[in-house]
Amino acid sequence: MPQSQFQRMMFALLTVIITVHAYVFYSLYMINGSTFLAITGAHSVLSAIREMGGVAVWGKPVPIWGVVLIEFLFAYTLENVLGSPLSFKLVCRHFDPRSTHPVLFETAIISATVAIMCPSMSLIAAWIYYPYNQMPFNIFTFLANWGKLVCFNFPFALLSQLFFIQPLVRTLFRAIFVRKRAAEAA
Repeated sequence: MPQSQFQRMMFALLTVIITVHAYVFYSLYMINGSTFLAITGAHSVLSAIREMGGVAVWGKPVPIWGVVLIEFLFAYTLENVLGSPLSFKLVCRHFDPRSTHPVLFETAIISATVAIMCPSMSLIAAWIYYPYNQMPFNIFTFLANWGKLVCFNFPFALLSQLFFIQPLVRTLFRAIFVRKRAAEAA
């Protein structure tokens, strides 16, 4: 897996690109979809978002690509500054990477990363998507929204990372960097 700082940054980039798209669409369709349909009377979530002029970010409508970009910037920064380094340190407190089976060690890293990133990104999402256009800021409403997002997102985050996203990212990473190493060796 990643051997250098550049490779770690590329691994994080691949992970965040896939993860942010999955979570934005999960959130828009699963968590907020019925609300969007009820507000607009549209027949699909995408149509409802178009009718609303976008998704409310800090109380202003933003197109879906803008939401993905905003969340990508937050997620990539958090992953590199907090998620990856802290999850590795936490897992190394309980497992020795040299003597632990790689699958167990990788599963522990993924689980620790989700345990760090899910509440962190849910906190940011609660702040970004707070209903500013409907009410003034209230810390209790904000904390309730954060708790709700963590409860909705954590099971999806853990299962999607363990069984879909990380296996895909590791496959892509190996394909990219094995070819690169083979080209350098030739």
